[in-house]
Amino acid sequence: MNAVYIFYDGKTVTIPLTVFDESLLNHLAAYGYWDKVNMRFILRYRLKGEQYRQIFPDRPIVEADDGQVVVSGFFDRPWSGRENATAYKLNEEDRFCFLANASLPEKFSLLWVGKLKEELSSRKYSRKTVESYIYFNQNLCRVLQKCPENIVEEDLKKYLAYLNTVKNMSSSSMNLAISAIRFFYNNVMRKKFGREQVRPRQDQRLPNVLSKEEIERLLDCEKNPKHRLLLMLTYSSGLRVSEVVSLKREHIDFSRKILHIHGAKGGKDRVTLLADRAVAFLHEYYIHYCIKDWLFPGQGKDHIRIRTAQSIFEKAVRQANIKKDVSIHSLRHTFATHLLENGTDIRYIQALLGHSNVKTTERYAQITPRSILRIQSPLD
Repeated sequence: MNAVYIFYDGKTVTIPLTVFDESLLNHLAAYGYWDKVNMRFILRYRLKGEQYRQIFPDRPIVEADDGQVVVSGFFDRPWSGRENATAYKLNEEDRFCFLANASLPEKFSLLWVGKLKEELSSRKYSRKTVESYIYFNQNLCRVLQKCPENIVEEDLKKYLAYLNTVKNMSSSSMNLAISAIRFFYNNVMRKKFGREQVRPRQDQRLPNVLSKEEIERLLDCEKNPKHRLLLMLTYSSGLRVSEVVSLKREHIDFSRKILHIHGAKGGKDRVTLLADRAVAFLHEYYIHYCIKDWLFPGQGKDHIRIRTAQSIFEKAVRQANIKKDVSIHSLRHTFATHLLENGTDIRYIQALLGHSNVKTTERYAQITPRSILRIQSPLD
């Protein structure tokens, strides 16, 4: 039985609905109007318990009002209004937990979405960045149930605390949220915002990498030629998953044994290695699949999706019986680590990976510094 959520925000009373329910809206029609853009019904005033009982006779009611939540009509108990309801006074963290799982009405209007998208597009931000910036600004207003005009500095701290305690987001994701919110208020709303907010400390985590034996096992277990080539190129050329799925035939230079990566992260182009084994495999692959444009074509005229590539890797890991906590991005980490172990200069690795700062590449030296690898254990 689905609960009905009723939110009180000053004089505004909203009932979000995930699907259009014509019969329910007919009962509500006398009390307000339907907001089809945000999929919610807006009441003109608060209703009494008996009125809610008539409209929702067989559904539990959850009312959220200034941090207090009233739950009515659960476990086949008779619904008789707020006097017999169960009330809970929520602390800030519990309130966020409740709001995170409720179907909340949107507070970040489509007008602001359009203005934010226009400002980002005019500065040539990538599609993925545009989507992330819109998401975090919408989520901020949805979680706090405030319109953008009413958001204040203190709200940013509350939202970041929510991302940490409820969503358990990484430092990098929280930093992205800060950048997204600052951009909107500084460049779209045209007001100073978030400058006092200290960014969370970056997680000092080392990436998980696979051994050379595990790489061979991974490739040997994958019998599908298309899937095997995808994994082979991701590892042997150190590609991001977004880069490998968008490869085209024209990006491959057999004579020089290099791959051209166009419009990578940050809009940068670069070249990287093309392994001899990959060259031999590609020639057969072209003939077998009649490749004309996309190297990994999907449905229609586009390439396969990123999620499809991730699923291919996850399936191959299970087949190879690899127990490490790895993702398809681990193949890129492994590429860099293995080059470093073989004595490749870190500046060349930086160029192959497309890192702007060598410090980003230097973390691989922490995984397998060559001086440590030469040390013999006392047990040996």
